[in-house]
Amino acid sequence: MHVLKTREQAQRIALLGSYLAEFQIEKLMQDVLGGYQRALGEADAERQAQVWRHLETTERTLSEQFKLFVLEFAKVAEPQARLSRLPLALPFVSQYFPASTLDLRKLLSVHAHGIALAAQNSPDQPLKSKAFTLSAELMLMQHSCHWFCRSKTVASARLLARHKTAYAQVLASVTPSTRQAYLKLTGN
Repeated sequence: MHVLKTREQAQRIALLGSYLAEFQIEKLMQDVLGGYQRALGEADAERQAQVWRHLETTERTLSEQFKLFVLEFAKVAEPQARLSRLPLALPFVSQYFPASTLDLRKLLSVHAHGIALAAQNSPDQPLKSKAFTLSAELMLMQHSCHWFCRSKTVASARLLARHKTAYAQVLASVTPSTRQAYLKLTGN
């Protein structure tokens, strides 16, 4: 069973990786998240404003690239894009129990909309609030990718280990429209 699970996970990683390889999404995510830390840690107001302005371009580029990635990944056949709603990875769940799965293509579409919405520059939204929300959107999207490749439990553990943030906290921090669509799709 372990061998079959490992083989299936390797196929999923290769599939997702083959589509992500065409884009700079991971690098842009690191730039945005690191930039937020720099901006929030900057004592000089002028320098902080400069960092925020620079991040606008990176946020836009990230949002655009993620939209293009979602359009490309939409070409994946539905059976290959299925991920198990079960907390642990079990081989062949998507083949034999499709009712217990969800479509990653639809989930990625929810993330693309959420990232685009959070990346917009609204004059009435404070930059710190925007950074908080977009960071949560990016972390939830990353969680979904890890969930597809491994399992929901592993994805949640990675989120906690990498970002020191619990899955429930990330879900509570995304835009209300993302949270509602995500919960509807995942059945949580």
